[in-house]
Amino acid sequence: MQREAMEFDVLIVGGGPAGLSAAIRLKQINPDISVCLIEKGAEIGAHILSGAVMDPRALNELIPNWQEKNAPLDTPVTRDQFTFLTAKGSMNLPNFMLPACFQNHGNYIISLGQVCRWLATEAEALGVDIFPGFAGAEILYAENGALRGVATGDMGVKHNGEQSAAYQPGMELLAKYTLFAEGCRGHLGKQLEKQFSLREQADPQTYALGIKELWEVPAAQHEKGLVMHTAGWPLSRDTYGGGFIYHLADNQVAIGLVVGLGYSNPYLSPFEEMQRLKTHPKIASMLTGGKRLAYGARALAAGGLQSLPQLEFPGGALIGDDAGLLVASRIKGSHAAIKSGMLAAEAAAAALAVNRANDALTAYPEALRASWLHDELHTARNFKPWMAKGLVTGSVMFGIDQILLRGKAPWTLHNTNDHTKLKPAASCTPIDYPKPDGVLTFDRLSSVFLSNTNHEEDQPCHLQLKNVDVPISTNLALYDAPEQRYCPAGVYEIVRDADATNPRLQINAQNCVHCKTCDIKDPTQNINWVAPQGGEGPIYQQM
Repeated sequence: MQREAMEFDVLIVGGGPAGLSAAIRLKQINPDISVCLIEKGAEIGAHILSGAVMDPRALNELIPNWQEKNAPLDTPVTRDQFTFLTAKGSMNLPNFMLPACFQNHGNYIISLGQVCRWLATEAEALGVDIFPGFAGAEILYAENGALRGVATGDMGVKHNGEQSAAYQPGMELLAKYTLFAEGCRGHLGKQLEKQFSLREQADPQTYALGIKELWEVPAAQHEKGLVMHTAGWPLSRDTYGGGFIYHLADNQVAIGLVVGLGYSNPYLSPFEEMQRLKTHPKIASMLTGGKRLAYGARALAAGGLQSLPQLEFPGGALIGDDAGLLVASRIKGSHAAIKSGMLAAEAAAAALAVNRANDALTAYPEALRASWLHDELHTARNFKPWMAKGLVTGSVMFGIDQILLRGKAPWTLHNTNDHTKLKPAASCTPIDYPKPDGVLTFDRLSSVFLSNTNHEEDQPCHLQLKNVDVPISTNLALYDAPEQRYCPAGVYEIVRDADATNPRLQINAQNCVHCKTCDIKDPTQNINWVAPQGGEGPIYQQM
């Protein structure tokens, strides 16, 4: 079958805060601009997961009357608490000692998925064509090398590559400009960085894995509006990361752990560390007697300003977390995503107004450099490099950077690739994680069940191995198969024959929650994550 084609002024790949804000801003500027947005999730918000505490600054600019329009920002932050944890004890840092980046007065505890659903209704009311369930699978180029759009994935392809009776070819979506808003480690964004050498002048991007659960707790243990962050236990002092506990409305608590993917011990399991966090007396007292409602995980880009790639290229641009626009020190990216979407939309609208097409939107990065977002990123630029040096050193030096130097230190530290950091298993100590109790702590499979993840099993595996021998010859031999532990969904498993011989890697792709950790942390970069059939993966409701 030949692929059908549709043409638009602007195509947006990804229905998160960046993509939706770009779509809205385009229509605000000129209602006659034709805008198409595709989203690989079954519905808008299905693949959206964030802590999340939202700074409304960018939303104030995009939709100033968002409160009148009943935007789902209904839990203002009432109190900040920053706590250092040891195995059995804790110490609260006085609020007057908190750097400004950890202060949340004026911010809101939200479900980012719900915010995106609301933004989608705003976009559709303005005339944006939104198509959930369609994954961008292939980048389309013109003869001169410029981007001309994307093709959605074929449907109904069997695992062996043959077409089933339900086969439908993908569709070509062509545009004068295409904005990529796939979120962290977008699989098309990664290709674009290589095609247009977008990372030539940038540090490697660095990442963290965020694992989150949503709980309903007894009213006596709930403090609506409380934002609590933790550092220290259960992570070792040389591992970047920390916990968060956010008290939403209706006795709900979002709890999670962020683990920097530059860790060195291949025996570390971010999922198990998250389960351990909940057993600390300080945390358990909030959850005891409660019920776990939801689970999810996703990677986040944390490298900051020095890891930003070139944002524009002929025919398109990277926005939001596809570009790495997250302010790691604030643990916030939604306001940055919204602002970057607006700036890219303004550049595209200006280009369309003078009949330009498929060229570079150089006005977008220029506007970003002149914006308050760039100021935020510059102030926070040394956060991740300092914290990569360990909890004590990192905390002290970043405190000096932020409190004494106000983020204006005359130096900029640099980032290195996370996948190069693992040490051989023989030089590391295994970590003995306790078995889950099914009350406070849980296993991976019961957790994935709560993410509502679903994939059609008879389709090509979307977790591609570049070399099928590497998982055993290198990963198992040198690192004791770390993919078994860094994946928060139980996708990767070493199986053996009954006599414990013939080890081989089994990929349970149907469990994948699309966090992209394997694509990032695999020590030989042998795993390539690509989008499965559109509409598959998790369906997060309140995350």
